[in-house]
Amino acid sequence: MSSKIEQLIDEIEEYVDSCKYQPLSNTKIIVNKEEIDELLRELRMKTPDEIKRYQKIISNKEAILSDARAKAEALINDATVHTNELINEHEIMQQAYAQANEVVKMATLQAQEILDNATIEANNMRMAAMQYTDDILANVENLINQTMRTTTEHYESFFGALNHYNDVINTNRVELNPPEPDSYPAASPEGAPNAGGGENLNLDLL
Repeated sequence: MSSKIEQLIDEIEEYVDSCKYQPLSNTKIIVNKEEIDELLRELRMKTPDEIKRYQKIISNKEAILSDARAKAEALINDATVHTNELINEHEIMQQAYAQANEVVKMATLQAQEILDNATIEANNMRMAAMQYTDDILANVENLINQTMRTTTEHYESFFGALNHYNDVINTNRVELNPPEPDSYPAASPEGAPNAGGGENLNLDLL
């Protein structure tokens, strides 16, 4: 079952796919700021809960190791009991001790194997949880960067168009109101005066 973060990322991707393209463009889209902000707000709210869930998985490492230690101790205790039974039951003490030592040795090896396997399993779970969390955060980071780039490109194009239209308007005003031949003022350091007293505005994206 997918996590809540994955579901939110799917929703954001579906929303981006459903957005209309800007006029004369097949790469830039028009994004509703309120809708994308709401999706990102939900994503920020869910991310800490998901990370806590995977931190809990990582913390289970100690539980796995504790369980393995308990099993190992149980094996050694059983082996010790069996050793005592062998010593009490056999008339030849040397044979009883040899058998008892062999049982303890085997139990110790099995206990060590359980501990080793439990350690490997716990470490694998920890690495998998950390990798998964990092992948989720990387996807969120890429999505935010993509949204920021798209929004910046949209506003750069918008202000570029406004500057172009402003230049056309000023040119038209000069053509509609040409100065009288005898009324040309002295050229300023910046160039010829602007007819009609209008200001040539240049809008820059801040």
